[in-house]
Amino acid sequence: MGRTKGAKSGVIGNNIDKTQFETLCSMMCSQEEICAVFNVSDETLRNWCKENYGETVEKVASRFRNVGKSSLRRTQFKLAEKNTQMAIWLGKQYLNQTDKIENTSEERIVVVNDIPESDE
Repeated sequence: MGRTKGAKSGVIGNNIDKTQFETLCSMMCSQEEICAVFNVSDETLRNWCKENYGETVEKVASRFRNVGKSSLRRTQFKLAEKNTQMAIWLGKQYLNQTDKIENTSEERIVVVNDIPESDE
């Protein structure tokens, strides 16, 4: 059984599966969500990461989040092959493409000097 908050002994993060942890990070889960999945405290997760990766939770999670982002991007590009809206969105994000908006209204300013002078 894994060490929970306040436990004095035991194997750190015994409930944490490394593959599942990496998958959760790549799915961009928060540290709070990861702790909930494994039913461990923040401290236990921090200690487990130090022991298994030699790094902080933030650094490890960031590395695997980037894997998830590239996977998501790959999926978006595949989707853009069949989905016009996704292709347009990607063009706007990465190719600086914009919707062309033409303003065709004409504005004229007319000055009228028909104001009678006062006799005062």
